[in-house]
Amino acid sequence: MESALLVILAGLAIGLIYGAVGLLSGFCLMSSMRGWLAEGDGRLVRTYALAIAVAIAASQFLAGRGMVDLGKTIYLQQTFSVPVLFLGGLLFGYGMVLSNGCGSRALVLLGRGNLRSFVVVIVLAIAAQMTLKGLIAPARIALVQASQTTVGANSLPSLLATLGLAEPLSRALAAAVIVGALVLFALTHPGFRRSPGQIAAGLIVGLLVAAGWFVTGHLGADDFNPVAVTSLTFIAPIADSLQYAMLSTGLALNFGIATVAGVFAGSLATALATGRFKLEGYSSPPHMLRSGSGAALMGIGGVMAFGCSIGQGLTGMSTLALGSFVAVAGILLGTTAGLRGALRVQPLKAAEARSPAA
Repeated sequence: MESALLVILAGLAIGLIYGAVGLLSGFCLMSSMRGWLAEGDGRLVRTYALAIAVAIAASQFLAGRGMVDLGKTIYLQQTFSVPVLFLGGLLFGYGMVLSNGCGSRALVLLGRGNLRSFVVVIVLAIAAQMTLKGLIAPARIALVQASQTTVGANSLPSLLATLGLAEPLSRALAAAVIVGALVLFALTHPGFRRSPGQIAAGLIVGLLVAAGWFVTGHLGADDFNPVAVTSLTFIAPIADSLQYAMLSTGLALNFGIATVAGVFAGSLATALATGRFKLEGYSSPPHMLRSGSGAALMGIGGVMAFGCSIGQGLTGMSTLALGSFVAVAGILLGTTAGLRGALRVQPLKAAEARSPAA
């Protein structure tokens, strides 16, 4: 089978699995942070931590065996802008709270019949495309050029290598420390240990990240028709998917578009099979305005940060890129600001009750 077609089919399969797992488990960084910070339930955030640990361990294993060159990814660049990555993460994290979920979660909920997620996906795609190639692109590029820096070490393993450690040892040591800390954080929680579904979700999602690397970096390695080395990420792929839906005759399918389609299809099939499908809409115009505003922030911020809560939070982190740690710090801070403190996003009913129009 032609490698490009194999990559597309594998991307579809990965998306199908992610969509099913995401619907059944509620896998979502925003829900995890809300449960942990606002409701005192730390199980979902442990699911996310376990997924990161598995993604790092499996991805670094593949890289160590020479099965994928993570250096070809967008995350391991020698030149990047720390301020833009961090600001993009902040915008994405706060937007995620406004929209009540990230881009991948919106795709999963759309498959379940949530029409609010349709608006989120469309607005996110338009805002992301504007930031990538449209009206906002010049400002983004100017910010990057004004603040970018070139580094000698762009990942934790390469940083350890500057101390004189051999590359295999520095890779193994960096991965072991991060993975060990994340697994310890996850499994020391009694409630999480008693939640086999959440444990399984963390394991599966983490392995899907590594599967994406294997598919695009190994199976898709064709000297005559190479594909971009990537894995699970949703901001640019959602934007590309909308553009492909409108202009398919002038564009080509890729791993990201196939994954987006797979997530929606996997969630839809699972929702229909389990009786979870139910049409839902907005409760009021302010609800729609808040959700759409959050989607726009996610689209803009996700492009600036080179990824979303999945694209940077899992896939970027699996490369141990220093830039990914910066972006994820911004995402976590933006999410926390939206859930707690002076900038907290008020619950919708409370916000509407305070509005004179209500």
